[in-house]
Amino acid sequence: MAEIRPLRAWRYNASLTSNIEELTSPLFDVVSEKQRKILYENELNSIHLSVPKPPNAALTAAQLLSDWKTKGILVQDALPTIYVYYQYFKIQGSAELCRKGFVCNIRVHDWEDNVILRHENTIPSSVNDRIELLEKTELNVSPTHGLYTDTEFMLEKYMDDAIRQPLLEEEDYQGVRDVMAVIQDARIIQQFIEVLKNKKIILADGHHRYESSLVYKKQQRGANADHTGKEGYNFHLMYLTNTEAGDLKILPTHRLVSGLTNFDKKSILTKLEEDFVVKPAEVTSLNEIILGKQWAFGVVFQDEAFKIKLRPESFYKLTWNFPDVIKRLDLTVMHFFIIEKILGIAGKDQRTSEKIAFDRNYLDCTAKVANNSAQLALITKEISIEEVKQACASGFTMPQKSTYFYPKVVCGFLFGSIKEVEFTSKNYSPF
Repeated sequence: MAEIRPLRAWRYNASLTSNIEELTSPLFDVVSEKQRKILYENELNSIHLSVPKPPNAALTAAQLLSDWKTKGILVQDALPTIYVYYQYFKIQGSAELCRKGFVCNIRVHDWEDNVILRHENTIPSSVNDRIELLEKTELNVSPTHGLYTDTEFMLEKYMDDAIRQPLLEEEDYQGVRDVMAVIQDARIIQQFIEVLKNKKIILADGHHRYESSLVYKKQQRGANADHTGKEGYNFHLMYLTNTEAGDLKILPTHRLVSGLTNFDKKSILTKLEEDFVVKPAEVTSLNEIILGKQWAFGVVFQDEAFKIKLRPESFYKLTWNFPDVIKRLDLTVMHFFIIEKILGIAGKDQRTSEKIAFDRNYLDCTAKVANNSAQLALITKEISIEEVKQACASGFTMPQKSTYFYPKVVCGFLFGSIKEVEFTSKNYSPF
């Protein structure tokens, strides 16, 4: 089961953190091109480590990291630490919510070990990019997001106590208030280790980064004749939150389709009517009228939009060899009936297809179709944490980009080294 450890993180020098919001950045897979250009202007921003500029991006990041360490821009904490990380946020005018979690190292397990559970597939090109960066820097630049289940809330009391003395605080690009504190009491840290040791972890966010750690571990283990399992490359930086806390928000990720040859709206609508109830809809409210309805989607063309809903009897035409819990997911229905059957992009090709793009912002989707940047948009809705749990328990994965857990953690609060001389504690430690 899950094995976690405290870590001695590298963090920005305290002399720089009074303006920590100038140093943090969005995660590599959500930062926009516009955001990157602005962040690159600050030579100390974490974007230079997480999304370094080409050419030789990974090597450039490694050289910069070494320079920052030498100059004291980054300083390694002296004691093994659990880093408490709270995020305060609102959604669509809701009361303020708080997602409570903590950052630690976690042992990297093969998927087959059934300890770290993935719920969606990765996109190969993104994994390759992260592997190269990890190889050159030996640094986990940002934590992935993992979920554990603790119905007794054993750890929240320790986190609540720690957060009363925040170490870092900012309002980030999402409008979220991020607060970090530390736990360095060995007795309390041991409680975290004990609670997690019998748990399985659902990987909520960061599949590409976790998979890069998995590949890197295998590479290093194969090259190390004296492998013990204790080396830094066996571990990965993760932010862990409790599935039972009621603070997990999963936002939908819509699909944009472009580059289809012989694209014809009339033909697509005719094919849709074979399996779906198709009704014209106002584009301004399409994303709202599909809420709460199973197998209901929005289809946006340049000049009009439609609400579509799969006919129940058509569901049994779904021939992909998945268990029922995966077949019944909205996104499985979308990817089979619409993307494969109607648009002609076979399921086996969808992970790597350049014809499918992803966008979480409904207004962005409609704008891209309106200005002909995309041929059409497929609008979906959020899934539940229970669906994620069921998918993981099945041993199968959801389609790529099935979930968007909100809010995202930020990059720049801390960095986790797996370089052996830095990974091993220089001070006496029971860990």
